[in-house]
Amino acid sequence: MSNCLNYLLFLFLLLPALAWAQTSVPASEILAKINRGEVVSYQNATITGDLDLTQLQNKTLKKVEGEGGKYDSKEYISTVTAPVSFTNCTFKGDVLAYFNPNSIDGDGLKVNVQNGKDEVYNTNFEKDVRFEKCTFEKRSAFKYSVFKEDASFTGSTFQREALFKYSKFNGEIDFMKANFNEVANFKYVNFPAKADFKATNFGEMADFKYASFPQGGNFQNAVFSRLANFKYAKLSDPMQWKGASFKGGQDLKYASLNKKSFSAAALEEMTR
Repeated sequence: MSNCLNYLLFLFLLLPALAWAQTSVPASEILAKINRGEVVSYQNATITGDLDLTQLQNKTLKKVEGEGGKYDSKEYISTVTAPVSFTNCTFKGDVLAYFNPNSIDGDGLKVNVQNGKDEVYNTNFEKDVRFEKCTFEKRSAFKYSVFKEDASFTGSTFQREALFKYSKFNGEIDFMKANFNEVANFKYVNFPAKADFKATNFGEMADFKYASFPQGGNFQNAVFSRLANFKYAKLSDPMQWKGASFKGGQDLKYASLNKKSFSAAALEEMTR
């Protein structure tokens, strides 16, 4: 009887370790599925290693000659052809749909054309993309990515800069209840459908400079802890701001609402 109890106790203590092992998924496994064109769907998983989507097997080279033929700009494009869905997952490594080997953080440094080469790696998504209630512990870069269908990052947490600069969305865009612990970079993004940022927390600068919202946007109850940068942004109704909190100020210089000048006073009125 004693041996039986000890065995049961051992199994009981082992269960947490087994549960963790069952939910730990190497990024290489996911990349293999994507390369085979398979649907990717994970829940309650810890993704280990870098999920580098810029080096897929279908990567193609788009070659562009620089000004005066002095240098070549090489753009490599990988394409995720099947739907991608992650729910309540934690990404321990980088999640890259954009990579510039000449830049430390993917966005911070300009390339000196005299170096002779300028290489950029981008990733496009042909089907729905869902990262819902996920945590990105390291880099998340989707700069220049094309999302041909819906894109949802609802409830997700970005612990480092969320890089969506120049991203192109075509379907529904959902960042509701997302948490941006560092810069949320949506500079130059055109949101063709109504963008949902309801109850989103911007811990650092929210950069929507030059962004456009032709179908409106929902920022109800959003919290901007640092600068909310909407400089040169083109806003259109329905824009929803009720309950939004601006703790770090706003930059609305040259911003417009329905093609008319949009002021801080008008924004404050809309938050009430």
